[in-house]
Amino acid sequence: MANLADQIERYIKEQLEKSRERMIEIQRQQLAALFGCVPSQINYVLTTRFAAEQGYVVESRRGGGGFVRIVKLDMEGDLWEILSTRLGDMLSEDQARRIIERLMEEQILTIREGLIMQAAVQRDVLQIGFPQRDLLRARLLKAMLSNLKRYRAPEAEVEQGKEKS
Repeated sequence: MANLADQIERYIKEQLEKSRERMIEIQRQQLAALFGCVPSQINYVLTTRFAAEQGYVVESRRGGGGFVRIVKLDMEGDLWEILSTRLGDMLSEDQARRIIERLMEEQILTIREGLIMQAAVQRDVLQIGFPQRDLLRARLLKAMLSNLKRYRAPEAEVEQGKEKS
């Protein structure tokens, strides 16, 4: 049986899938009551499983009528915004892994591409000290994704040309 965090994550993802806007607003208290847990458990799930590097934006408003807004980003369309503004110049191995997993989940990366990228950004492969390792990891991941995006651009143009014919 899945643990509580997995159940909460699955519920939120199901709600996002049902939403046409790829966005939901929930009240932390109500979600905690639904799962019989404390609101801090909800915070934990939002922080660890709905981060920017996983392709989500989480906005929170506290207070009596407070809510949490979760937006599932369009990884293909919003990828460059994510890479340029949200990731910064440093990436931990865990952050890089989550980005790559999300891109595979969205089928932007093939499993093979994702596995190769994950191997390249592992701590034991990048055997230099911190913070240089996290700086190098961010640069490597951005460069790999930039090249993949450039490579796929002509395919998209060819596909669009077929549709016009």
